[in-house]
Amino acid sequence: MHSPDDNQSALRLQLPDAAVTARVGGALAPLLKPGMVVALDGDLGAGKTTLVRALLRARGHCGPVKSPTYALVEIYVISRIYFYHFDFYRFNFPEEFLDAGLGEYFRDDAVCLVEWPQNAAGYMPAADLILHLRFAQRAREVDIVACSEEGRECLRALRSGWLPAAG
Repeated sequence: MHSPDDNQSALRLQLPDAAVTARVGGALAPLLKPGMVVALDGDLGAGKTTLVRALLRARGHCGPVKSPTYALVEIYVISRIYFYHFDFYRFNFPEEFLDAGLGEYFRDDAVCLVEWPQNAAGYMPAADLILHLRFAQRAREVDIVACSEEGRECLRALRSGWLPAAG
């Protein structure tokens, strides 16, 4: 399921189908703490929204989870924690992050899940975790990279709790 990796700040997981992508989101969900920023990087169709949908469902959200491509942000309040799901795909310039007033969402009582973070480079707060989703041969894979101590704690817990799918 994952490649052996001496780097304790990164983990690669194979995502042969949407169900495994959802399992990763479900495994990550309880590890995220308020104040964390999770950047989701990857091409269109790589599984970013699928992973976020599974993560929110695992945290207890029962309603619809849609891509925030047009709204820029979708808001979910789960157990007194705000989950903000951003999509900066349509930004033409990173300064649009400031123009839209999105900085106020990055707070200590919120988890921010950001698709297309590179489109707000230099303006968006630093990520604790970066999830690089990509197509790999006949499936997909994700590299999860920890960029802060909170991110490393999350990655350690994910690494110890991840069980490969029976095959």
